[in-house]
Amino acid sequence: MAAAKTPRPGAPLRILTAVPVCDGHDSAVTTINIELARHGLEVIYLGYHQSASAIVRAAIQDDVNVVGLSSYNGGHIVFFKEVVEQLKKSGNADIPVFGGGGGTITPADARVMQRQGTDRIYFAGTPLDRMMAEIKRDYARAAKANPKFKGDRAIARAITIVESNPTRSSLPATRYSNGAKCRSYVVGVAGPGGAGKSTLIDELTSRFLKSNPTGRIALLANDPSHPDSGGAILGDRVSAIYAQDDRVFFRSLATRGSLTGLSAAAPAAIDILKTSGEFDLILVESVGVGQESDPFRTFGACPKLVDATLFVLPPHYGGLIQLQKIALLNGADFVALNKCDHPMAHTAKAELQARLNQNGKGQTLHPTTAAKHFDPGVDALFAAIAKLAGLDF
Repeated sequence: MAAAKTPRPGAPLRILTAVPVCDGHDSAVTTINIELARHGLEVIYLGYHQSASAIVRAAIQDDVNVVGLSSYNGGHIVFFKEVVEQLKKSGNADIPVFGGGGGTITPADARVMQRQGTDRIYFAGTPLDRMMAEIKRDYARAAKANPKFKGDRAIARAITIVESNPTRSSLPATRYSNGAKCRSYVVGVAGPGGAGKSTLIDELTSRFLKSNPTGRIALLANDPSHPDSGGAILGDRVSAIYAQDDRVFFRSLATRGSLTGLSAAAPAAIDILKTSGEFDLILVESVGVGQESDPFRTFGACPKLVDATLFVLPPHYGGLIQLQKIALLNGADFVALNKCDHPMAHTAKAELQARLNQNGKGQTLHPTTAAKHFDPGVDALFAAIAKLAGLDF
């Protein structure tokens, strides 16, 4: 197999990959995802057993260049058509759809699917290098402002534009919000990799949706770009069960060389979400951070990027000396010890509470088990965030 090509200058091509409903075969799409990232693409992976509406919503909010579907369940003719039609009906027909399905999609099927609007089908045995070259050649395009875009797509395109040039200021609010009043409260969520930040954010999203039947919440999930290829696998949507609600706006950001724990475009993206006037609450997830990381500018002279910071830690942090090294424990507004069903949780609670007591700031430790859908610890954490945010439910 040929070595990965050096990515072209400019913004990487963004592709949404997913597996249709009633299909649990993800080995093929996982292989394709890795290869796409190796060739410098940013892959937003939605997961398997996905509905057409979930795929279309994600494609719009992540403002992808193209959607790639892997189908092995035999329902491809109907399913691909539904995705294409939903994109058209929502005013987003500019997002093309292609796919593959091993031996389940025949050449005759592919001809029918192309007449229905699917761009192309890749068959079993197609060389991966050829597939990558064609995807990069045919679906790469510069992101430009489009006055025809409305709602989430307009917000998503504004974020895409500042991602392409993060040094520019965010677009005027009137471009995408008609000057709506800013009313958002922004919480930055940080912690080491494996702490369960994405799952905890999803559970907090569930609480928000239940507490506020008319409000909207936005999620900005930052993931690292590969320093070699420039590609990235943005997989936080896989954990975002409640992001399939239309009141949730979910955007994946790749760091693209930024070493702060956030994309360089994150400050402008936060500004875009705030000035849109659409969202009561905005949760910004950083890349897994280390001991001295300060992704949200909690310390120092620079203006903070967020209104409050939530630091999430798992029980297996390595011992007391490790706790003393974590700077964000000094400045976090909320601290959650997640995965409290772990055998080490009891000791971790005592050690972490002692560490917070040393700060003398009255910080409350929130023990959570985000993997449980009705965890009372998550309830208490959300209530504390809502109180500080002044969210009136």
